[in-house]
Amino acid sequence: MTAGGDGRPSSPAAATPLAGTITVIVAACLFATLGILARWAYAAGMVPLTFVAWRAGIGTAGLAVLGAWQRWQGRPGVDLRAIGRRQQATLVVAIGLACVLNLAMFFAFSRVPIGLALLCFYTYPAMVAAVGVISGREPLDRARAIALGLATAGMVGVVVGGVNLAAGASLDALGLLAALGAAASQTAFVVLSRDGYRSVPTEQAMGTILLGTTVLTAFIAVLAGAGEAMLLPLRSPDVLPLLLVVGVAGAAIPSFLFLTGIRLIGGTRTGVLMLIEPVVGVLLAAVLLHEGVAPLQVAGGAAILLAALIIQRAGRSATGEAEAAALPAPGGP
Repeated sequence: MTAGGDGRPSSPAAATPLAGTITVIVAACLFATLGILARWAYAAGMVPLTFVAWRAGIGTAGLAVLGAWQRWQGRPGVDLRAIGRRQQATLVVAIGLACVLNLAMFFAFSRVPIGLALLCFYTYPAMVAAVGVISGREPLDRARAIALGLATAGMVGVVVGGVNLAAGASLDALGLLAALGAAASQTAFVVLSRDGYRSVPTEQAMGTILLGTTVLTAFIAVLAGAGEAMLLPLRSPDVLPLLLVVGVAGAAIPSFLFLTGIRLIGGTRTGVLMLIEPVVGVLLAAVLLHEGVAPLQVAGGAAILLAALIIQRAGRSATGEAEAAALPAPGGP
């Protein structure tokens, strides 16, 4: 800590809400590129299972580089064998949740329109908020409730504005259930990740999760008969640069930032801010794939941005109140 202008130590937590907000917004924007990058990878001959495996594998390598740099800076990692069985078990569960999330979403994409799948998946911020309220960990105050309502309504506008049911969009029950299952997996991941393995540095924790995801997804791909497709990037060097971008910008960096955001500002605020992802995804599709943007989508995007502003200001106020409460009373120690 450093001394403030009044001679009192200033807490680094003072910058946490703003830093956490920016961290999560950057993560959401990077995750939003995955739809476009996946579309290009599929056009080059990749299939969903192999795409997920390569993305996670390259992301693991990227986080390993970050971890090596952290150790060079004098911030060593931890021995996962020494963190205790509870944290080890939580990491294993996180790996399983990450695999279920990816597999469920890609299954949903194969059964229902992507917009409808995303509409179901992005119910997870409300699920996270509900878990926080039930557990008493993150009370749903008025500001958070307003922000969650705005962001959810905005996300619905963004997604529904781009779905044309009259053009043949189907409402397959299995696909919708898979997307909701992915939302439940994401909810559990967010809740577990805040404190479940806090002693593990962020880059090491996400690297471990991505490594486990790589191994499990590759194994499933082989069992599903897609083992030959796993070798496509090695036979087609043109695909490798795309996968490098996917692994670094679509896995390593945003995964690190996402977990950092959860640890800085909590699951509820992180979930609300992550609703920026479909907005950015729609804009990228409009620019790069020439998909039109409807007025309803514009209004939805504005609502999500307003929610992000509310949640950031609420977080800053909460931090200020917490710091004021932590100051010693007059005449105290």
